[in-house]
Amino acid sequence: MMHRLMLAAMLTLAATGAQAAEAIEGNWKTASGETAVIGKCGTAYCVTLKTGKHSGKQIGKLSGKDGEYSGEITDPAEDKTYSGSGSVSGNSLKMKGCVLAILCKSQTWTRL
Repeated sequence: MMHRLMLAAMLTLAATGAQAAEAIEGNWKTASGETAVIGKCGTAYCVTLKTGKHSGKQIGKLSGKDGEYSGEITDPAEDKTYSGSGSVSGNSLKMKGCVLAILCKSQTWTRL
């Protein structure tokens, strides 16, 4: 469950990086093998699952600049929301989700 949350967080963070040197918008393969899309939604970036059991569900929303993003990530299985962050480096998106800022997990997603 936390694994999915981290995945969501990573996607959300990735979405926020579109204004950075490397675009975060696009399709990403999550650590669990699902496909997530990150796109602009208002002034932030939203992360939405495209495949899997929770297809169509928004799992994150991030804001930021210069490759550093923060916001919220939702574990689609538990429907619990956590603080999250992310950064894009080439075709990799490193996502991080935390509970109480001390219990954190990270995932790396790959650009499709």
